[in-house]
Amino acid sequence: MEFQDVVRKRRMVRNFHADRPVPKESLDRILHNATRGPSAGFSQGQAFLVLEGEDLAKFWALRPMNNGVSNAPLVIVPFACKRVYLDRYAEPDKGWADRDESRWPVPFWHIDTGMAALLILQTVVDEGLGALYFGIMPDNVAPFREQYGVPDDHEPIGAIAIGYSDEPEQSGSPRKRGRRETADVVHYGRW
Repeated sequence: MEFQDVVRKRRMVRNFHADRPVPKESLDRILHNATRGPSAGFSQGQAFLVLEGEDLAKFWALRPMNNGVSNAPLVIVPFACKRVYLDRYAEPDKGWADRDESRWPVPFWHIDTGMAALLILQTVVDEGLGALYFGIMPDNVAPFREQYGVPDDHEPIGAIAIGYSDEPEQSGSPRKRGRRETADVVHYGRW
C-alpha cells in the first residue's frame, strides 16, 4: 500500500470480527515496526505487552467493553519507561549525570512511545487490519500491573485493539464531524 493511502485510511475501528485471528506474520511486522520509531538519544525506552487468547480475556475482564471492541483478537499495550531515558542521558556522551527531569522540555519517554503507537496503527492499516487506540483508566492501572507483572517503572500509555474490521468503510466520528481545515491548524512564521 502507498504511504499516503495508509495515512488516509487510518482510522479507529470499534467493531472487530471475533473469529479472525491476526496472522503471526502481521503481528511480527507490527511489533518490528513499533521498535523503529524515533527515540531521544536512542534511549529505546519502550516496551510492548502482547495479549491474545486467555491473556486477552483477563484484560477485558479488568476493562469491560460492551461493544465490538472486545471481539478484537489482539491487544498491544505500549509502555514508556522514564528510567531508561534518565539513565541514557546520564551517560558520558550526554552528560546529565544528575538525572534531573527538569532538563527535559517535554517527557520524551511518552512522546517516543506515542510515536511507536502510531507506527503500530499505520502498520495495522498496511496489513489490511483495523485498530483502536484507547486509554487504560487510572483505577485499572494497578490491577492491570498486578495481573501481568508489569514493572513499576513501566507506564502504560494506552492499549491498541487490533483485528479485522467488522464495520462499514466510513463510520464513527468522521461521519459525524468533519476534519479541521489545514489553514486552521497550520501557521507559517507566526500565529
